[in-house]
Amino acid sequence: MPEVYEYVPHRLLRQRVRDIASGAEGELMAVVNENVGSVGFERWAWIAYIRGSSGREFTTAVANVQAAAGQ
Repeated sequence: MPEVYEYVPHRLLRQRVRDIASGAEGELMAVVNENVGSVGFERWAWIAYIRGSSGREFTTAVANVQAAAGQ
């Protein structure tokens, strides 16, 4: 069975970032190249996992991640 995800290095890992799509901020926990397709159809996307101030993680496209102000 092929892998459905792969961790990717990113220069902002463990730093405070902002999701430009939602405006939410948090710590970038991981960047994953993830298969988001369905059975028989592979579609790979780079997904950023960000932990907000509440402790809950949310996801966004890596292209939406930027260093938070003051970083």
